[in-house]
Amino acid sequence: MIPLIPLFEQFPGLKESLPHENLCDLPSPINKLNKVGEKLGLDHLYMKQDGIIGHPFGGNKVRKLEFLLGEALRRGCKEVMTFGFAGSNHALATAVYANYEGLMSISMLLPQPNAHYVRRNLLMSWEYGAELHQYPNKLLLSLGTWYQLLRHRKITGKKTYVIPPGGSLPLGVVGFVNAAFELKQQIEQGQIPEPARIYVPMGTAGTYVGLLIGLKALNLKSQIFPVRVVDKHFTDEGKILKLFRDTVTLLCTSDPLFPRVQLSPDEIEINENFLGEGYARFTKEGMAAVALMEETEGIQLDGTYTGKTFAALFADASQQRIKKDDVVLFWNTLNAEDFSDEIEDIDYHELPKAFHRYFEQEVQPLDRN
Repeated sequence: MIPLIPLFEQFPGLKESLPHENLCDLPSPINKLNKVGEKLGLDHLYMKQDGIIGHPFGGNKVRKLEFLLGEALRRGCKEVMTFGFAGSNHALATAVYANYEGLMSISMLLPQPNAHYVRRNLLMSWEYGAELHQYPNKLLLSLGTWYQLLRHRKITGKKTYVIPPGGSLPLGVVGFVNAAFELKQQIEQGQIPEPARIYVPMGTAGTYVGLLIGLKALNLKSQIFPVRVVDKHFTDEGKILKLFRDTVTLLCTSDPLFPRVQLSPDEIEINENFLGEGYARFTKEGMAAVALMEETEGIQLDGTYTGKTFAALFADASQQRIKKDDVVLFWNTLNAEDFSDEIEDIDYHELPKAFHRYFEQEVQPLDRN
């Protein structure tokens, strides 16, 4: 028998109301980073490794998909559609786990700076049967979305379940509310003291908002430090507040025993200093953080999300904004599974022509792998 997730253990009414598929190998482990901690002058630096919670593709997106794909199945949908940039980890995770659940995946994508991971993710999405579309701008993507929804409705006779970028709608955010409850259990088990500071990448804000709600519901005092990795117009303060309130409403409606926690605008403090020139544009600081983590701990970070986040943690430690004895948790959201064997025989020419340029043009200068 599969054990209940911690959120459902504490609030059984949520289990009765919310769809959920067991896709993750939870809890994700917490490791103490002694070597890099010594380099940074931190005695209690830990990492929560979400990279290994799913096979063959891990990372934080799988937590959200447990609920989102559950809803698609509950509605009787045959297909799911989602959105992102060409190398989107979320789009790939959706393709992989939709395939496992017998659903077809449609990826509606925008161009992005080239990187080796873009190539890998596109090939893996193709391997798992995703229908890939790229549009040059958001206007054409919006028009293409309506066209593809109508086309697929005509083919299947059923509505396609639409998942927004990053899976960041209230039902998806519940996956990270549960992650906070999971962390609380690990604190109680002695795997980590209650953190003073938790560092997370902030793209579409689902990870950040879910953890905020969970920590508040549990009365944990940990402060979350979200590090912006997407341009501000994608995720601003107003969108964060709305996502928080809508998710709390969903939880309280599903189980009235869930506490109606609140968030005020002055509680939102986003580190805006490490985005660089934009989403997926690697920075010197971010890649220095990637190199440091690899050299000291043998842990892989990336230039788009986790490298920039760890660079922010590095800067805070260097500038003594973190006390030497603070308990600090770095939440590693990057996939850590190696799927190179699954894609090595795929010819990129099989992909739609719009994606060929990612294989034919040079990657950006700071990209190492």
